[in-house]
Amino acid sequence: MELKGKLKSILETQIISDKFKKRSAILETVERFPQILQVIFVQDKVSLLDSYQIGQHVTISINLRGNVWEKAPDDIRYFTELNGWKIDETVEEVTNGIQNEARVESFDEPF
Repeated sequence: MELKGKLKSILETQIISDKFKKRSAILETVERFPQILQVIFVQDKVSLLDSYQIGQHVTISINLRGNVWEKAPDDIRYFTELNGWKIDETVEEVTNGIQNEARVESFDEPF
């Protein structure tokens, strides 16, 4: 899956243990109803964010991850994460603020 948008924030790397580190990028999608999404980069993918800056338009390739944590039968929690594994700069597309919604190709032209 891919997400396209503008980087709103790049957080500092968190070292969870000797064997695990993560870093988050906050992405604002460019569409009629923009969404603010946290994308988590882990381990060797943390360094992918080093060359990007707030405000840049990017495409992030993600994997959707889910997990369940059960402390007791009546205390069950579900978690969903967007894990980034690739990021590329994209050229901002100039539209009227609605991404792909009103685009219709017309093939009934007279020539």
